[in-house]
Amino acid sequence: MTLLYDLIYLLAVCLGWPLLLYRRIARGPGSLALGERLGRTPSRPVSAQCVWIHGVSLGEINATRTLVAELHRRSPTTAVVISSTTRTGIEQARKLYPNRPVFRFPLDFSFIIRRVLRRVRPTVIVLMELEVWPNLVEVAASFGIPVVIANGRVTSEKSMRRFRYPLIRACSRRMFGKIRWVGAQDAVYAARFVELGVPAERVHVTGSLKYDAADVGDHIEGQDELADEMGIDTDAPLWVCGSTGPGEEAAILQAYERLLTDAPRLQLAIIPRKPERFDEVASRIVARGFACLRRSTGAPTVPEAAIEPRPVFLGDTTGELRKFYALATIVFVGRSLVPLGGSDVMEVAGLARPMLVGPHTENFVEAVNLLIAEGACRRVSSAENLAPAVADLLRRPERRRKMGDAGRRAIAGRRGATARTAEQILHLIS
Repeated sequence: MTLLYDLIYLLAVCLGWPLLLYRRIARGPGSLALGERLGRTPSRPVSAQCVWIHGVSLGEINATRTLVAELHRRSPTTAVVISSTTRTGIEQARKLYPNRPVFRFPLDFSFIIRRVLRRVRPTVIVLMELEVWPNLVEVAASFGIPVVIANGRVTSEKSMRRFRYPLIRACSRRMFGKIRWVGAQDAVYAARFVELGVPAERVHVTGSLKYDAADVGDHIEGQDELADEMGIDTDAPLWVCGSTGPGEEAAILQAYERLLTDAPRLQLAIIPRKPERFDEVASRIVARGFACLRRSTGAPTVPEAAIEPRPVFLGDTTGELRKFYALATIVFVGRSLVPLGGSDVMEVAGLARPMLVGPHTENFVEAVNLLIAEGACRRVSSAENLAPAVADLLRRPERRRKMGDAGRRAIAGRRGATARTAEQILHLIS
């Protein structure tokens, strides 16, 4: 099977090399990290037991924080190494774990995976959510290394339909059949893992690690410095739009322009989901007639005929989204007005901030439905309804307080996934 997978990957590389070349040119040197992709990962010479945790991007890496801490608390001598696929994930992992090995996830060619396993020598491999690769699972099984899925989720029927194609189904069932344990976020995801081929006795509902990772409190370290450095007025309302995607910023700016008529002191902060869009969003803010103050530079860009002197704040750094959320009066959680599946809502809830989402929240359906049911979150059906929803919450401070309190209670009452997951990992080690 590894030979078959290698041939498929080789064909994909032959067809896709122009795209890879373009991405390297567009994103600059080091964007592909070819050395680590080819298996030149940090070598681990010590003999201690080791847990290799992999998260594809920023959200998954953030969700590892409590798991790494719990593993260290329960077994201080067990080494933990972290990998990620994206640049933002790697940057965040290096910030969170400056004293642990962090590397780019290798290409899933069998000879590369063998090289990495010999260098890292993991005792257990933990894949966050659904980051499963066939050669990794196949080769790890041949090495006798258990592979587990933590915080597991299969996000939609669309994903499941792909796995049901006859050829893909045969390969995926073989791959998932070798998974040693799955900690699923809820019963729906657990049933999907069983359908994919994981034996039912190996699938358990643990809840979401992100409930544990969400900061529950009124204050985040560094939020005051952020406000001072960007000139955010903490006595005036601040609307924070986090993890936004293509097509959303234009709607947000249009809504903001409408809101200023009745709420002239309202401030706006936009934090795009992907760093490669920072320049694009900055240009869009200025083109709309607003001054733009970028977090990375601290220098405003002012259009010739500005709508108003106060700038729109652009969060164009990584790892500071929670600080913006902590400063917010109202939060809109992005990638939900457009069909991108939504973004994580649990950090907002843990900070007791009232939030709005759009109609597209398939990637976080369980958490969003929970928060809506608890009264912590409101869904807007379209971009046209965004401004009225924000205006309504601005006029009703008591409603905002109740929404925030409800979100925090919902998060606090569903913690415990970290302890359940760490217990299973350490059981496999022992």
